[in-house]
Amino acid sequence: MKQNIPPQQTNNPWLALMVGNSRLHWALFIDQALHSTWDTQHLSESDIEQLAKTNTLPLSPSSSSPIFLSPNLPITLLLASVVPSQTQLWQTYPNHCLITLNQVPILGMYHTLGIDRALALLGAGKTYGFPMLVIDAGTALTFTGADSNQRLIGGAILPGLGLQFTSLGQKTGQLPLLKTREIIEFPPRFAMNTPQAIHSGIIYTLLSGIKDFIDNWLLLFPNSKLAITGGDSELLITYLKQQFPEIGEKIILDNNLIFWGMREVNFV
Repeated sequence: MKQNIPPQQTNNPWLALMVGNSRLHWALFIDQALHSTWDTQHLSESDIEQLAKTNTLPLSPSSSSPIFLSPNLPITLLLASVVPSQTQLWQTYPNHCLITLNQVPILGMYHTLGIDRALALLGAGKTYGFPMLVIDAGTALTFTGADSNQRLIGGAILPGLGLQFTSLGQKTGQLPLLKTREIIEFPPRFAMNTPQAIHSGIIYTLLSGIKDFIDNWLLLFPNSKLAITGGDSELLITYLKQQFPEIGEKIILDNNLIFWGMREVNFV
């Protein structure tokens, strides 16, 4: 059964697409209101051509029915990407607009700053206030901060939770390849089997690193807001609250930060 956008909400629909390293992150907006979000795998050129022809939104793996757009309903695709090969493919999509760093109103950005980091910082700051430190727990785990004048202070990048598991599993002879979804409880620090030892080493070190960056940031900006986003954000915020409750309780969990940033760019 087809799911359609309600007629009364079709005044100004537009799509936001963030092309991440592992997945495509989608949002459908009606004017400035967020209608729905979902993720898909990266698509092929033929898949993109088919979506354009049928005026259909790509189906989320968890959805039972796709959303179809009216054939006569023009819709803008606002595109941001950190994967050059996918960027090139999506630029064949009709009525698209590619977001670049020079469209993001953050001061002092360097030219190789990831557009995902810039948009998440903008979205977080505009939604919750500056100064702001954003932790993005995706394929890479990143820290990105700006002061009260919306000026970039800087940040850091390290392998994300899943990437650390993959690295040990693929680059060693006898260690197992573990998945983030296999973590079902907080591991003991001193483990008595190999999988738990890997969980312990990665998770405790990662949590301590996050706390260290936050502590240092709050020395610089004591009244700063803190936000976390990304695929592993819920797991990490849960463990941060257990391990460092005074820090964990201060962090805002919001997996739509990039979309809030894209909305800011679209309505500047």
